[in-house]
Amino acid sequence: MSTAVKEFNDYRAKMNEKILSADNTVLKRLFNLDTNTYAEGALPVKTKELLGLVASMVLRCDDCIKYHLEKCKENGVSTPEVFEVFAVANIVGGTIVIPHTRRAVEFWEELQNA
Repeated sequence: MSTAVKEFNDYRAKMNEKILSADNTVLKRLFNLDTNTYAEGALPVKTKELLGLVASMVLRCDDCIKYHLEKCKENGVSTPEVFEVFAVANIVGGTIVIPHTRRAVEFWEELQNA
């Protein structure tokens, strides 16, 4: 696993543990809702992760983009599929999404080399 991927996952796990250990019912329910949203249903997990990726790019959340890229890789998304998502995100979100696309490409390459 690359250093960038490991650092992202370690930080995310550490902070999620702190958040969930606060024992806040609303936050726990939100995390649970998020988990259940991306579970297999009428849409396959792969499709839901691609949707999450495009939404994260349009909303310009780099942490969310990294998370969904990793989930996309786990669910067999190909590089051409990822780049089609990047294209949709840039059309919908406009040129302000381009810097996030650069970082997304860099992280996707890290995942491919992991």
